[in-house]
Amino acid sequence: MKKNKGAVVGAMILLFFIITSALAPVIAPYPINEMNFEDSLQGPSMAHWLGTDEFGRDIWTRMLYGGRVSLLMGLFAVTLSGTIGVILGVLAGYYRKLDIYIMQFIDILMTFPSLLMAIAIVAVLGVGLTNAMIAVAISVVPSFVRVVRGSVLSIRETEYVEASRAIGVKNWKIICKHILPNVASPIIILATLEFGGSILSAAALSFLGLGAQPPNPEWGALVFVGKSFLSQAWWMTLFPGLAIMLVVLGFNLLGDGLRDALDPRSK
Repeated sequence: MKKNKGAVVGAMILLFFIITSALAPVIAPYPINEMNFEDSLQGPSMAHWLGTDEFGRDIWTRMLYGGRVSLLMGLFAVTLSGTIGVILGVLAGYYRKLDIYIMQFIDILMTFPSLLMAIAIVAVLGVGLTNAMIAVAISVVPSFVRVVRGSVLSIRETEYVEASRAIGVKNWKIICKHILPNVASPIIILATLEFGGSILSAAALSFLGLGAQPPNPEWGALVFVGKSFLSQAWWMTLFPGLAIMLVVLGFNLLGDGLRDALDPRSK
């Protein structure tokens, strides 16, 4: 990992946002929803590093707290989708009778663009932060299923798996002892890459008004509010959008580095 400069840069970017978001209550200079109409729509200054919004609230403070929401949305989405995807992928790859049914269902899901699917799911479940996270997670499940299934199909034909099956080892023991440890690397790599994509999808839902709702300071919601004041307060849109871009870039760089470090075929 140290030899990959991109991965190091990505890790540093993510470390910065994770630390600042975690310490938001300590380092935030103002209360999150403190309004001061006398300071509304003021540009970046010593008092307000990233300016203020239409209610005079400090953008830097709201971005610190917004990072908590955005990162947790990505973590929840990847954890839920990864869990479901790994289970379905292992079942499809190991049990041939289940393969056709699971993959037909996954193929149906993959016919829809992920963002469009997330919008449709939110429309069914209702607008809100929790439903947006569930929608993003479901839209990512097909990626995990296909990657895990492909890895399991190749591993289940190896000699040590055949030998375990021949001496009567139960299937669930083979899966836990031989299958899952050998598919861990692609799962970790995919999870890292999908983390950034999930944050971007969640921000898009919030931007469309389907995710986090005001006054919740999620980055996508901040961009949504700022677009109405783009001509007179460009900082309201620029800085939250820049944060989204940097975090997604950081995860992509880190994911590429993990792929090079964990995939023996790349060496």
